[in-house]
Amino acid sequence: MKFIEINGRKIGSEFAPYIIAEVSANHNGDLNKALKLIEIAKDSGADAVKIQTYTADTMTVDSDMEDFQIKGGLWDGYTLYKLYEEAHTPWDWHKPIFERAKELGITVFSTPFDESSVNFLMDLDVPAFKIASFEMTDLPLVEYIAKQGKPIIMSTGMASPEEIEESINVIKKYNQQIIVLHCVSGYPTPIDQSNLSTIKEISKRFDVVSGLSDHTLGTAASVAGVALGASVIEKHFTESRSEKGPDSEFSLEPSELESLVNETRSVWNSVRSTPFKRESAEKVNLKFRRSIYFVRDLEEGEEITLDSVKRIRPGYGLEPKYFNEIIGKKVLRKVSKNTPVKLLDIDMGK
Repeated sequence: MKFIEINGRKIGSEFAPYIIAEVSANHNGDLNKALKLIEIAKDSGADAVKIQTYTADTMTVDSDMEDFQIKGGLWDGYTLYKLYEEAHTPWDWHKPIFERAKELGITVFSTPFDESSVNFLMDLDVPAFKIASFEMTDLPLVEYIAKQGKPIIMSTGMASPEEIEESINVIKKYNQQIIVLHCVSGYPTPIDQSNLSTIKEISKRFDVVSGLSDHTLGTAASVAGVALGASVIEKHFTESRSEKGPDSEFSLEPSELESLVNETRSVWNSVRSTPFKRESAEKVNLKFRRSIYFVRDLEEGEEITLDSVKRIRPGYGLEPKYFNEIIGKKVLRKVSKNTPVKLLDIDMGK
């Protein structure tokens, strides 16, 4: 049984899905809101809350040349630098965020975007690292993160199977603690482009624990993802979509995040049992299945005819599959109407 452990929580197919509540830019530049989001994640029942560690300067350069302009989508009109300048989580917030999470008893970790942010997070004793889809092909960064020896969760948006394998191979040179998340890097992702069957394929092809980083609206894709084998669900959340932050449009509100936690765990419980196992909830109803009953009195030695027996509920008599076999046989003793047919009452040799 393959599993990864983060802060004492085992993550794998034999364990309830690990729910990561992603803050991203939904603090909207307010530390108090960031701390409030930690509380919301804890109250929702999420296993972990995740932030992002970068500055605009570690992500890109300050340029309005065409290469650096965003056209279309949620962030239309921004340059990359201006977007990251607005969306980043200030590094001096990290310590109070980590301290608040520790007080509340919820795991917190982050996505680093360069080597300096990796070092910064190591100084905070981060329990795990996330590698973002856009950085998974930055193999020098992937290697640097892997060398830290912490569990790694890697998203795979836009990646080909060959690119995923390449990144996994780099990580596994130094670190076997890896979870790979299927991801579609659309913000939001149309649900008909979710490609959720990839979750199981990732686990099978690369021999890793797999999950889903979900950017669709609502919770349906995440719930379906767990049914298809996702051991981890990562989902953006916000206090209110009405705040119109950079990521709020495709983020869950608190009640929705709580529903996500409950629904995914319910689905996991529903799919993890042995196929064709007769569950305790249905055993009580076995007695209401059909069986064969005498529907008129018969004397000892009398022949069983079509009008003397019937296949009916309840299920205390002989199984219906024996119906044709007993027609024409004789009873070994007197039997009464509306009593169950038993093999010991029938002379099956004649």
